Amino acid sequence: MTATAFDTLSAARELENAGMDRKQAEAVAGVIRAGQGDLATKADLDAVRSDISGLRWIVGVNVAISLATLAAVLAMAFSP
Repeated sequence: MTATAFDTLSAARELENAGMDRKQAEAVAGVIRAGQGDLATKADLDAVRSDISGLRWIVGVNVAISLATLAAVLAMAFSP
């Protein structure tokens, strides 16, 4: 699914043809168009997923290093 441009003129005409006053129809179409700026596209979501995957990898490596360091410290602490 791709993001498509909202045709405010067409929407306003449809609302006007359905019986709405021209000023009201234009206002409604404008409000809908303004609200579309906050929508996330598939590309936006894919970018977030990619960022999360990279973060998981970094956290995993840091956990592994921390566990290895802890194991080394414990081994030194309990060695005769």
